[in-house]
Amino acid sequence: MNADVIVIGSGPNGLAAAITVARAGHRVVVYEAEDTVGGGARSAALTLPGFVHDICSSVHPMAATSIFMNSIPQFDGGAIWIHPKFALAHPFDDGTAILLHRGLDESCSQFGSDARAVHTLLAPFVEKWGELSQDILAPFHFPQNPVLLARFGSHAIQPAANLAVREFKSEKARAVFAGMAAHSTMRLTLPGSSAIGIVLWALCHSVGWPVARGGSQTISNTLADHLKTLGGEILTGTRVESLNALPKSALVLCDLTPRQFLHIAGERLSAKRRRRFENYRYGPGVFKVDWSLDAPIPWNAEGCNQAGTVHLGCSLEEIVESEEAASATEPAEKPFLLVTQPSLFDPTRAPRGKHTAWAYCHVPHGCTKNVVARIEMQIERFAKGFRSRIIGRAIMGPADMEHHNANLVGGDISGGEMNLKRLLLGATRSAYVTPIDGVFLCSSSTPPGPGVHGLCGYFAGQLANERLARTRSR
Repeated sequence: MNADVIVIGSGPNGLAAAITVARAGHRVVVYEAEDTVGGGARSAALTLPGFVHDICSSVHPMAATSIFMNSIPQFDGGAIWIHPKFALAHPFDDGTAILLHRGLDESCSQFGSDARAVHTLLAPFVEKWGELSQDILAPFHFPQNPVLLARFGSHAIQPAANLAVREFKSEKARAVFAGMAAHSTMRLTLPGSSAIGIVLWALCHSVGWPVARGGSQTISNTLADHLKTLGGEILTGTRVESLNALPKSALVLCDLTPRQFLHIAGERLSAKRRRRFENYRYGPGVFKVDWSLDAPIPWNAEGCNQAGTVHLGCSLEEIVESEEAASATEPAEKPFLLVTQPSLFDPTRAPRGKHTAWAYCHVPHGCTKNVVARIEMQIERFAKGFRSRIIGRAIMGPADMEHHNANLVGGDISGGEMNLKRLLLGATRSAYVTPIDGVFLCSSSTPPGPGVHGLCGYFAGQLANERLARTRSR
């Protein structure tokens, strides 16, 4: 093998790193332990033949807004994305639902007395999302728009539960914001938990929350095909057990979280430096269920079947309680759920007349408790008759998630515990650097963090290019 750069892992970040160095004219080889590329962006027939399910990620606002993804012709043209009529539905026990349109004004009108408050909070970020995204979805740098970033930061640093109460008077507006913030896997009473809530709500109205035509595997396959056109090589079914097995002449980019990196680094790390990776903290896990259905989910609230994502949690208090439980020892009795039915918008996902559905909730790290009944009861609460439509089911607890993708340690899909320290102090270029010369991290454990956007790999790849340029100039 004659490579300038070796990439370990073919998730979106690993492929982005490989493409970034290949574009600079470097020879790159990607090693992937599994038989298919994609990491957290893969699809498979998990339930019954003919039903295509996304193994982990399924809805992709972060990909739609990514400067890296949009540099790939197939993504920039929009051919891969399918945009449901509504980005999000949030139903309530009274049979109504908030339906978030692409238009901010139309969405705000549903919040009654809170319409102005919702608009005031989101409008600056929606209108200037392009500027804000370049400042927050990148390692720390001098901001393009310091005033806008400061405004975002003043809200983002707050606990989501506090911001919801301070900004909104109605239970529905508070619940919608709490549902957005719960994507962070942080307790909503912690500082910084508002950040992802603001980002995801703004994305509803700036770029949308699309699904990928044919499944999330399409995203990974498209990146892999693009890499090959640049001369890159991908070796699937090839697990790297030690850095010592790789040529020392090549730079190495690891789409691995710290625990996996620690495993392959071995004796090349001193005891002191090993402790840095041994002490890395992981966050709550995910418990996910995929269903094959003989008909769509029969939502009580009109419009939910036109939404790409449905959030299930009737109040701020209920969602806060669910996320608190996920950071403790026992899953919530009424877990906050994220639900999606891609087959409503993409007929390639299921046989004619049939459907797929997917839901997950957050549970304690490494949780072994089966919460299928709690998840299905929660859906039944908002969609009477749901369980009678199930014809197949696939269950993935935290251990199963980690089995499919070793980076999902204890079921953690965020690449590590999300907290204010990581959001602020961890967002520097140094996060890509390891103690081993010429070896870099490029996983979701590095800036800007979790999401199918490829930006962790993109920025790590730029760092590798700078290193190679310095080496060749000597």
